Amino acid sequence: MRSKRWLLHYFVHMKTFYLVGFCILLVIGFSSAITSIKQEKAVSDAHIEIVLREIGHKLLLHAKDSVSRVLPVQRLNDNTYQISFQNNLVFIPDTLICLVQTALEKYHLPMEYMVNVKDCQQKQTIFAYEINKTTGNLLPCTGRKQQAGCYLIQISFLETDYFNFYYLFLLIPLGFLAFYISGRLKQKQLKTPLIHDYAFLQLGGYMFYADKQLLSFDNKTISLSVNETKALKIFAANPNQIIEREMLMKEIWENEGIMVISRNVDVLVSKLRKKLIDDNAIKIINIHGRGYKFVID
Repeated sequence: MRSKRWLLHYFVHMKTFYLVGFCILLVIGFSSAITSIKQEKAVSDAHIEIVLREIGHKLLLHAKDSVSRVLPVQRLNDNTYQISFQNNLVFIPDTLICLVQTALEKYHLPMEYMVNVKDCQQKQTIFAYEINKTTGNLLPCTGRKQQAGCYLIQISFLETDYFNFYYLFLLIPLGFLAFYISGRLKQKQLKTPLIHDYAFLQLGGYMFYADKQLLSFDNKTISLSVNETKALKIFAANPNQIIEREMLMKEIWENEGIMVISRNVDVLVSKLRKKLIDDNAIKIINIHGRGYKFVID
């Protein structure tokens, strides 16, 4: 009888030992994660301003304005920056959404943010949207072209550092709970909606859904390969500019560890031209000895 009681006491003791150890590991793990998050978000203002100027530059190019300037980026508060322009701007909300998302992702800026487009004179909001992994994305009024006007584009990076020492104390009872229901918790992972499921880039008569690897023209849907999508994203982000053949090789293949020859680029561009053949205003012009230029008349 004593032997059974001793065994029972032993198992209870060991179970408690492992539970406490599990909670300690959780606290250490979350502390490390918080430190890592803070380090990743330590982005200089100068870097942010350069990226935002790049967004303004791409918007002007998509509006077929290669002459007027993007005015100095202003920091309105700790998390909000403002892009303004020398002349009036015409823009498509879907294009703005795509350009902002692509630039922030490419240059490793925070991916939870709010964008407000305001009228310069009356400071009224013309268009706004929010990218938020916690509550879900809000993307109203897409697909409607905004007329020429004086606009201020304000980008506010949301505060995502929710972790603090109060939450660490909550990990202790959560650790005990996780010991019993860890299998169920794995099935309840949240899925964040992708912004590009709702946004497209207007290229002449085409609608380019980059994340879906699709082109849409009238009622026709055209599938793109992974490499065709990469190439079209590069061309669309740099209209009327010479794209060096070496850059295409690097961005499409070499960054993935695949070595190719320039002939691969020529074949890829030829396939892409065929898929853009329905709109005569779109041209991918061969620049001898250098690369290509993506032109929309």
